[in-house]
This record gives sequence, structure tokens and C-alpha cells, in this order.
Amino acid sequence: GEKKKLIKPTSINNPKLEELKLLLIDWINTTLKDEHIVVKSLEEDLYDGLVLHHLLENLGSLTLDVDKIALTEKKQRQKLTVILETVAKCLQLEESQLKWSVESIFTKDLLSTLHLLVAMAKHFEPQLAMPPNVQVETITIENTSRGLKTADAVEYITGNKGTSGTQSNDDPFDELFSRAPDKVDAIKKKFLEFVNKHVGRLGLDVKDLKSQLADGVILLLLIGQLEGYFLNLRDFFLTPASTVEMLHNVNLALDLLADGGLLNFPVNSE
Repeated sequence: GEKKKLIKPTSINNPKLEELKLLLIDWINTTLKDEHIVVKSLEEDLYDGLVLHHLLENLGSLTLDVDKIALTEKKQRQKLTVILETVAKCLQLEESQLKWSVESIFTKDLLSTLHLLVAMAKHFEPQLAMPPNVQVETITIENTSRGLKTADAVEYITGNKGTSGTQSNDDPFDELFSRAPDKVDAIKKKFLEFVNKHVGRLGLDVKDLKSQLADGVILLLLIGQLEGYFLNLRDFFLTPASTVEMLHNVNLALDLLADGGLLNFPVNSE
């Protein structure tokens, strides 16, 4: 179904977000000073591709094979497509890594526009001092076959100043188990509190994660609570009586997590 992510109104006036927006506007205007281009609003002034066109040619020292000025919506979308494909190529990003699209930029989506500009600034002008840890609260609204689904999240637009580009790719849990086995019990306890906080609303009480999550029922109900929808009882086995039924539940849970963009690595359901 159609999915749209928006910045919550409570985050729009976040001082760090305002600081980032002003810095990016100043950076664009300074970069394009000789071309007499003045940007006042990131959403309103970048959507048609004109400013992005000049910015990319200027920063990347390249020439794009598109019209300088595109007046119709069709031409503007075509121009944006070429610009964003070039950005992805310059930044060596796969499509799955992109936090923006032609549609989101063209429809003046602030979150996507910020992600795009921050990525360009980091690549072409890494010395630009952006405020670290700028984060916003978001709400994702999705039209599914089960009805309207909403999910709240916190999204980072800029990272931590102290982090370098050579971060470990190790699984954080593997790292935890190897480096701090003494903390594992404390982590399990926190997970247990988290699960009970949400499924407790349904009158359930989880005492052992390993045994009680194995049949997939608690996992499915937890996903429903977190993602804001109720699962149709016909879609899963509420009291699974065999391994096949348990696996059905677990596979459904993994599919739901993947559909929601919460699972981007393979998990063995068994």
C-alpha cells in the first residue's frame, strides 16, 4: 500500500533542526553566489530541480544533460530523475540506501530534502560543520489491506560528530555476547519489560522470552501493538498445535517486520 512518512509538528520547531536548515540554506547560497541564486526555503525552492541542478554541477564540476529551466511538471520530474540518479552515482549509493526519491523531493517533502542535502554536503564538502545528532520525530502512515496503519519513530538527519566512517559491521548482539556476557541478563530483563509493557495491554504476561516467543503468537501480537494494527485471527494460529503452525506464525511475523522496513537481514524462522 501507499506509505508516507512525515515529520511530526512537535519536531518542526526543534532549534537544532532550525539550525541545520539555516546552515544548509547559507551553504547553498554561498556555493551559488556567482550564479545569483538565492534560496529562502528548502521545501519551496528546491523541488523543481533548478537549484539542485546548479548545486550539483558546481560541487561536482560536471555538466548535466538537462534543460537549465524546466517549466512543465513532466519536464521538472524528468530533470529531477537525472539529477538524483547523478547524485546516487557520485555518492556511490544503491537505490535501497536512498532516503529520498523524485516523488518526495517534487512534493516538497522536508525530511527527504534534508536527507538529500546532508548527503551531498557530507560528500562534496565534508569540512562543513553541521550540527550533530539532529533528530526528528516522524509518523509513517500506510494504507494496508488491514486498514490504515501508523508508526511513530525517531529519525536522525545528521550523525554523531565523533563517529568515523570506519565503523564496525559486526552484529551489535554478537559484540555484546563476546565483550560483555555479564550484561546479557540485564539486556534480557529490559527486553522482557519492553514486551510486557506492550502485550500487557492485551492481558498477557511474559515470563520467559525464549519459550514464550517460540510459537510466534506473542511476537505477532507485539508487532500489532507497536505498529498500531490488529491482526485478523484468521491469518495466524492463536493456539498453535504443531511445529508447522508455529513456523507459520513466526514466518508471518518476519514478513510483517520486513514489510515495515524493520528487518533488513535474513532470519532463520526455525
